[in-house]
Amino acid sequence: MNYNLPSHLPDLPIYRKAMDIIMLSRSISTYLNHDLSYLNDDGSEDNDIYFSGDIVQQSTNLAPEIINAERERYSDKKHKHLESLERITSKLYSNCRRLERSRSNGKDYLPILRGEIKKFRKLQRSWMMTL
Repeated sequence: MNYNLPSHLPDLPIYRKAMDIIMLSRSISTYLNHDLSYLNDDGSEDNDIYFSGDIVQQSTNLAPEIINAERERYSDKKHKHLESLERITSKLYSNCRRLERSRSNGKDYLPILRGEIKKFRKLQRSWMMTL
């Protein structure tokens, strides 16, 4: 990965919000994993544990897509990064909804993450207009 970040990137509200979402999703996932790591009565594992990993992976992919879109010179390639960012955001939101139905005390924190994702989407729409 090329670490030559655009100098204005840390000042972008969408980038800062993506970093907030990464930290929040990691914290929530750690909390959820503790509750969901136990085996069910029949010896099977709780499938919701995978969604907790998914929210971390998806939130971690937000910032690189923002960076790639900012760096890209050609609009068609820029739009591919924007579409990818839209897909990641939608998947992240839906996985939060799925985890809210889990049997964990950590599910109470997921509405906070979903609220941050909603704020991210608003920032995303206005940021996309500037590209």
